Amino acid sequence: MRIAVVSLFPSMLREAMVHGVLGRAVERDVLEVTYFDPREHTHDVHRTVDDRPYGGGPGMVLKVEPLRDALRAARATMPAGTRAVYLGADGVRFDQQRAREARDQPGLILVAGRYEGVDERFVAYEIDEQWSIGDYVLTGGELPALVVIDAIARLLPGTLGSEESALQESFSDGLLDWPHYTRPISVDGHEVPEVLASGDHAAIRRWRLKEALGRTWLRRPELLERRGLSNEEGALLEEFKLERALLRERRGPSD
Repeated sequence: MRIAVVSLFPSMLREAMVHGVLGRAVERDVLEVTYFDPREHTHDVHRTVDDRPYGGGPGMVLKVEPLRDALRAARATMPAGTRAVYLGADGVRFDQQRAREARDQPGLILVAGRYEGVDERFVAYEIDEQWSIGDYVLTGGELPALVVIDAIARLLPGTLGSEESALQESFSDGLLDWPHYTRPISVDGHEVPEVLASGDHAAIRRWRLKEALGRTWLRRPELLERRGLSNEEGALLEEFKLERALLRERRGPSD
């Protein structure tokens, strides 16, 4: 997978690319990330990339020309069909499905904004899509770029130690992840659920699915509404709800 990033601060991204999952993906030649700094495409002594907004107001706006030229330089190095994505708070939500779709593309260019924003003419005439990683405002697009790259890299064959890991993580099936436990079996009197140490793989699968459904129902119910449930999943979720109600009843109203 080839990803190019247009950023005023490429060193922020380069540093992250030598650690953990991303570092392993790069080292194994599963992932290639290149960087294009708009400052390298300026023509004045001050390497100016921004200016005051028309109409007044606070902050500075990134200029069209340096961004455009950096993006076009990136496009020249990428396979045909590569799409350019601008990362900003006003984009569509980036999620696991978009990560899977991006993984299957010939390449991807991410444009990290900065300051008060970018000149709209750049977005309108040079950008294919706009993505947001959440409903909040960040200082720049470098952190969102890292989020997007990490999410995609995990889906690339050869990145993770086990291909099964990517399939079983949160959102891989539209659900949050189930609880995880490791040794020792008892910590401060709190035990690992008995089923997980039973060796009964069918019972473990059923428990994990029920817990994933229950967590999703409690924390992100809109995911269940979008996803829908099979007959087995519906029955397991009702079982989770009943067990939760009985537990709360035993603990009393203060809990």
